[in-house]
Amino acid sequence: MSHSLEVKTLSYAYGSKIALKDANFSIAPGECTILLGPNGAGKSTLFSLITHLYSSRDGQILINGFDVKKQSCDALAHLGVVFQQTTLDMDLSVLQNLHYHASLHGMTRRQATLRIEEELERQGMLERQNEKVRQLNGGHRRRVEIARALLHKPSLLLLDEPTVGLDVPSRQGIVEHVHDLCQNDNLSVLWATHLIDEIYPSDNLIVLHQGEVKAQGSVEKVCGGVTADDISQTFQRLTQAKAL
Repeated sequence: MSHSLEVKTLSYAYGSKIALKDANFSIAPGECTILLGPNGAGKSTLFSLITHLYSSRDGQILINGFDVKKQSCDALAHLGVVFQQTTLDMDLSVLQNLHYHASLHGMTRRQATLRIEEELERQGMLERQNEKVRQLNGGHRRRVEIARALLHKPSLLLLDEPTVGLDVPSRQGIVEHVHDLCQNDNLSVLWATHLIDEIYPSDNLIVLHQGEVKAQGSVEKVCGGVTADDISQTFQRLTQAKAL
């Protein structure tokens, strides 16, 4: 089976402090994989390596078969990212933000206009395209960021706790939309979160603790592996943390 993302024996250290140790996992097309881990587990380091903000001598990362270190342009062309902190320009309109991002991907004005309209319509944001970003609430800003990440039709979407600080309806709307993208568009997703209610029974889980992958697989498999009743108890047992 081809994979949207493959991480092979990936390690990384900050001096003498090990942040990741021999991480191995893969994500197939259309899979939504949830990355769970306490603070300091290595989630941010992992995302930084996948996006090539950091580079490691140990291990390999493949996006759609392209090596992130050796074929970075080809690999990153298949990647969309939504960071935890907003990276939109607050003084530009929604449309201006998206056109700027499209130009970075080498899209023509015509291509960009068509893709922006398509994604904003899917996000229910088309009527707000001329509003400045600072006029939008947190949930609507997140929808714009997801639309931006999908403009170039990536095969893999990274989400770094994208619903932090949002109200319940906004969170639920984004969770449903992302899962629909996996099911209907065959998009692969790696979603870092600590909110159990964002996890669907059909999702895959990766539990990361102290830089090591402690468990991975379907929700049922991971919970069954530690004889736990639910994801919260599973997480507690694998990390010896307080229940989520």
